[in-house]
Amino acid sequence: MFVKQLSAIELKNKIQQKENLFLLDVREPHEFQYANITNSILIPLNQIPNRLNELDKDREIIVICHHGMRSQQAANYLIQSGFKNIANLSGGIDAWSCSSDSSVRRY
Repeated sequence: MFVKQLSAIELKNKIQQKENLFLLDVREPHEFQYANITNSILIPLNQIPNRLNELDKDREIIVICHHGMRSQQAANYLIQSGFKNIANLSGGIDAWSCSSDSSVRRY
């Protein structure tokens, strides 16, 4: 199954419309501390397999990383694990900082 790609602008619109999203950040803790999207939840990529029970299969899950590569891996894994409503933040938190929220620091 193909993972939906979501632009930073599309994600910002979904957040502003108060959609019931789960923002899953798969970066490392030090990256998350430096810059993150409000209300996102950190589960580093290597911990995803052991923490699937923390994710709600009925909610739309937006997977986030630095540039969109690790989040794509995580999104593919979630689809293979039976999750249906998964999207990858295209360009990651870097794109988010550039086009949706300049208060989020770039690195």
